[in-house]
Amino acid sequence: MKRRIGLTLGGGGVRGLAHIPVLETLDEFDCRPSVISGTSMGAVIGALYASGMSGETIRELIMRHTVSKSDTWPDVLRKKADLLKWVDALSLEFGRGGLINTDKFLSYLLSEIGEKTFEELETPLLVVATDFWGGEEVVMEKGELLPALKASMAVPGVFGSVSISDKVLVDGGVVNLVPYDHIIDRCDVSIVVNVAKARTPGKLDPPTVLESILGTFEIMQMSALAEKMKHLEPDIYIHPEISDVRMFDFNKIEDVFRQTQPAIEELRMLLRKNILENE
Repeated sequence: MKRRIGLTLGGGGVRGLAHIPVLETLDEFDCRPSVISGTSMGAVIGALYASGMSGETIRELIMRHTVSKSDTWPDVLRKKADLLKWVDALSLEFGRGGLINTDKFLSYLLSEIGEKTFEELETPLLVVATDFWGGEEVVMEKGELLPALKASMAVPGVFGSVSISDKVLVDGGVVNLVPYDHIIDRCDVSIVVNVAKARTPGKLDPPTVLESILGTFEIMQMSALAEKMKHLEPDIYIHPEISDVRMFDFNKIEDVFRQTQPAIEELRMLLRKNILENE
């Protein structure tokens, strides 16, 4: 009997694009999950995958809107219309609570899949955000997708908070960077992908102000995750060693894919051991 697979995709800004080769590998092994949970960029990629998109299609969608190192001028010109949509979608908003308006960005991505609610998705999806004033985790799996995704990726100070059901919500990574605890009892095999930045012990360069803020945030997130894993271990845990890629380094997408490759080889081995050999 085929085992039910649960998939969790963690937050991490542009490093969250490391989830794409993971999805391509799951497709390669015909391991489509029966439930997905995600935080921040993991929630966004999870929504695309839960809509029925393949990992390969998601990669094509992302690469259509970015300029890679291997692109020639004719390649860039062919992408011009999509690149302009991307730039317009990531518009600055010097308003209360954040610098970037995510409405256009997420509306554009969701227009690519057509689904507007959780219920329309092919695979159940759980999206995690944080109740700012209550200091508690909020898990959303029903209703409109757009507000939930906006809330999950609302990094404080960068993206504005989102009000849903009388709560002011911010980035889910504040309380649960890798929310696999919400899928454990809904699957037979849990696959968890953490894309938090790899630390570099011994480095002596002083961080910038932004690096200090985001870096401290990431250290606290990883400490909380390490404590959770002492009490609740997933079946398959993948943490690509992605270094020198900050949360918003969208010019380093190819670096993310390249640095993810060793983790993909590990994932292939674990899939054979934990799933294929047990069917």
